[in-house]
Amino acid sequence: MKILVTGKNGQVVTSLVEAAADMEDIELITVGRPDFDLADPPSVRQTILAAKPEIVVSAAAYTAVDRAEDERNLAYTINVAGAAAVAEAAAVLRVPIIHLSTDYVFSGTDPYPYLEDDEAEPKTVYGYTKLRSERAVASVNPRHIILRTSWVYSPFGTNFVRTMLRIAADRDSIGVVSDQWGNPTSALDLATAILLVATHPARHYSGIYHVAGTGETNWSGFAKHIFEVSRVHGGPSADVEDILSSDYRTRARRPPNSCLSSDKFERVFGWRSPSWQSSVEMVIRRIIDRDYPNYSSPAHNGHKA
Repeated sequence: MKILVTGKNGQVVTSLVEAAADMEDIELITVGRPDFDLADPPSVRQTILAAKPEIVVSAAAYTAVDRAEDERNLAYTINVAGAAAVAEAAAVLRVPIIHLSTDYVFSGTDPYPYLEDDEAEPKTVYGYTKLRSERAVASVNPRHIILRTSWVYSPFGTNFVRTMLRIAADRDSIGVVSDQWGNPTSALDLATAILLVATHPARHYSGIYHVAGTGETNWSGFAKHIFEVSRVHGGPSADVEDILSSDYRTRARRPPNSCLSSDKFERVFGWRSPSWQSSVEMVIRRIIDRDYPNYSSPAHNGHKA
């Protein structure tokens, strides 16, 4: 099966390339700038039609949540017009599209894990553009699977796990927000889910599904677990101080509750993500092996402040 994935360097794309390398029946093609640019819809259509994939994974997006508040037009062009162009090209080829979306489509004010048919009420420009992208994809390609996920991390790129370890290599303590809740999701697990959908008979069904790590925590609890695991494996660690969102202001307001229920995905596709704790450990071990193979705490050498 030939699968075209939009994007080349993101966490999910890198994880997909790694996962597909072990699958003999999968040919994975990644496309990105300058030849493929979501801000340039004609390039999107031309690239996808020329590749003639059997399924398209729409992974690339504008994801700078805070910057989107000031770059509304660019975020809209990439996330809505760009996504629509991807879906339209797939429709011309009469092939399904798997489109990635986000927990930010919800307000985050409800106290329970969100279901797929709960009211979407984004509070950020990024969330608004992603909701509109979902609707644009669905409107132009009837064969669509939309996967919402949350709090994505991996051994690659910039993400919360790698950032925490980097900061801990230089500092003894870190203040982390404790009043925002969600499901940490490994991009490696997400790649597994995407490839399962791509090769599953149910890929011909249309709809929205949530795919996120199993279990819930807040950012502070996430950080504490990261450091516990890192400490066991000889990597950087730090003490975590609980702070409130009001103590750490950002340009875009984060949802207080980003928890997603993945029950529907499990019912249809027969798979559920591992516990977020076990997935975090796998990722941390890889990061330490690669980035901190001979790590020695600076605190022992009088360098850590």
